[in-house]
Amino acid sequence: MVSIVSTTALSSRSNRRKRAAELTSGVGALVLGIGIVFVDPLAGFGGWALVIGALVHGWGMYDKHRIEQDSAAEDPWWSALFYWLCWVLLAVGALAFVGRLVGLV
Repeated sequence: MVSIVSTTALSSRSNRRKRAAELTSGVGALVLGIGIVFVDPLAGFGGWALVIGALVHGWGMYDKHRIEQDSAAEDPWWSALFYWLCWVLLAVGALAFVGRLVGLV
């Protein structure tokens, strides 16, 4: 059996996935920010908030970027710049976090 899906349905599904990826990235950034601000006052929870927030934010960014790459729409030049800048900042933050855990920072 062959199923024919309209381009409107595909576009709608893609838009929902993109919005979900944006929400995931935003929630991850919020949790990451909470972890950064409250890492010392919340003791053990702050570190977990950093890790979970970074992972969720990273997944949301990656998923949104992948969806945008699959679409035919042209992204503004600064979109790729901020995408890669955010990955660099997450990597630097991860290195600083691990350095703090092992006592280097």
